[in-house]
Amino acid sequence: MSSTPIIKPQQNMGSGFPTLLRKELSRFWKVAFQTIAAPVLTALLYLLIFAHVLEGRVQVYNSVPYTSFLIPGLMMMSMLQNSFANPSSSLIQSRITGNLVFILLPPLSHREIFGAYLLASIARGLCVGACVWLVALFFVRLPVANILWVLVFAVLSCGIMGTLGLIAGLWSEKFDQLAAFQNFLILPATFLSGVFYSIHSLPPFWQAVSHWNPVFYTIDGFRYGFFAVSDVSPWHSLAVVTAVFAVLCLFALRLLASGYKLRN
Repeated sequence: MSSTPIIKPQQNMGSGFPTLLRKELSRFWKVAFQTIAAPVLTALLYLLIFAHVLEGRVQVYNSVPYTSFLIPGLMMMSMLQNSFANPSSSLIQSRITGNLVFILLPPLSHREIFGAYLLASIARGLCVGACVWLVALFFVRLPVANILWVLVFAVLSCGIMGTLGLIAGLWSEKFDQLAAFQNFLILPATFLSGVFYSIHSLPPFWQAVSHWNPVFYTIDGFRYGFFAVSDVSPWHSLAVVTAVFAVLCLFALRLLASGYKLRN
């Protein structure tokens, strides 16, 4: 009998998507005290301060107490900021430390790279939002009128900021560029979107300006899931949020497909 070894054909190694996704998930989970606990503490401080100062002095939606009104806004603000931070910080750190090459060398398509970063950012955002909600329940009861609206707006909103974070991470070559993107675009958009107030309390000019802010629709639609009342129609908010998400996804996929600032 011949002892010649049988040479098997090379097997398909499979997609690298699960590995990249696992890496992005474990990246923030291993430092959960910083990536999850710290944002929850920040939201809790906002809740304690604003609820103490404005409870009983600000009228919103007629039947909704101000503290209850505030919680969904803080949840969404925390989800948005952390969804943005996950891919943007990962990419800028990989670029500066020089290990970005380990993402480019494997046979990963631009869709797989995009999907891994996007899903990880959504996971982090939802995790932070859920933790803020759980902590807030110790202070005020927050019933949910329609959980489906809550979930849809949570996922789409985290997806928007996750995609924006990916775009910012691709564009930024230094930490100060990323900080400028975050400080001059993300923070103003989130703070001026009705987190702490109803836009109907604003003068007409600023109400009109708020309607041009896509983040306003994420928070307003998210609140509708809790209280079944909102500043604009939830279907209008859903249409705006879905359209913004689709446009940003197409733009990010185009950047990844072209290798924008990745293969320099």
